[in-house]
Amino acid sequence: MPFSWGRFGENLTTEGLREGTLCIGDHLRIGSAVLMVTQPRMPCYKLGLRFDRDDMIKRFLMSGRSGFYFSVIEPGEVGVGAMVEILTRDRCRVTVTDIMRLYLGQTRDPELLQRATNVSALPDNWKAQMLLRAQMHVGDSHS
Repeated sequence: MPFSWGRFGENLTTEGLREGTLCIGDHLRIGSAVLMVTQPRMPCYKLGLRFDRDDMIKRFLMSGRSGFYFSVIEPGEVGVGAMVEILTRDRCRVTVTDIMRLYLGQTRDPELLQRATNVSALPDNWKAQMLLRAQMHVGDSHS
């Protein structure tokens, strides 16, 4: 069943921007504003309430379509039909999907984890959680 725009509480809906192709730290111009991709979007309990489904958060996470947050680098006007242009790509090339897969334990790639922790745009709490989860998995394999 398709969902109407804004159904997930998003503030900005775009076409063509995907978690698997956008990297944390990428700079985009949308309309006259310049934005930077900072992190995946994580659902809270309200999502389950909104859809009246106990499994909605799990379904959301497993969909691979988390969405993502931007920070405003240069304020500007963004409206319906505004052009989207990728201005710069982050040198670490860690996608939003990569971060979610590390966070959820779907991958344990040490090289990817190292690159992810080097992404300056990614908040420290995300880095700490990914490192903690990686350490927990290492401990599990030696038990």
